[in-house]
Amino acid sequence: MIPSSPEAREALEAAMLRMAKGDRAALEEVYRLTNVKLFGICLRILQDRKEAEDALQDVYITLWRNADRYDGTRASPIAWLATFARNRAVDRLRSGKVRRGAVSVDEAAGLSDDTPAADTMLIDAEREARVHSCLETLDEKQRTPIRTAFLDGRTYAELAEQAGVPLGTMKSWIRRGLLKLRECMERGE
Repeated sequence: MIPSSPEAREALEAAMLRMAKGDRAALEEVYRLTNVKLFGICLRILQDRKEAEDALQDVYITLWRNADRYDGTRASPIAWLATFARNRAVDRLRSGKVRRGAVSVDEAAGLSDDTPAADTMLIDAEREARVHSCLETLDEKQRTPIRTAFLDGRTYAELAEQAGVPLGTMKSWIRRGLLKLRECMERGE
């Protein structure tokens, strides 16, 4: 899971704080929440799976030793860790011991992280929280089908059959619910 929702970000920040106090289980949680993204950063720079794995191991060892340096007021935890991973991969390039296929140090400096900027992720998380809040204002007969259709990918026909109502009725419930949802979203933005 990439920490983009407010809950995931809070979980990662809490784990970082616990890790700074020496909690080994917190390191496991940070690893679980971030290893895919950080490995991708290392692999993109180093262009070699083994080198990327070694760099990632270095990231978590160094992180364990320096977890108390994380300052949540300066960066989101994932942005801080992504920078950490990028720097570790670039350090491996500079050491001159990287296998063939790796990008040059100059090329690595220009590699961008395709993850949205921290402020964009925050805005998206706030919008997502607003959607869920607005969903809660809907009647159950509108809320459940909307969630099921848009979050679980179920068709209107499947929802109508499950609820035991005609397809037209289900479409009306969802349409009215979506109109209320839009009004709620517009009031909040």
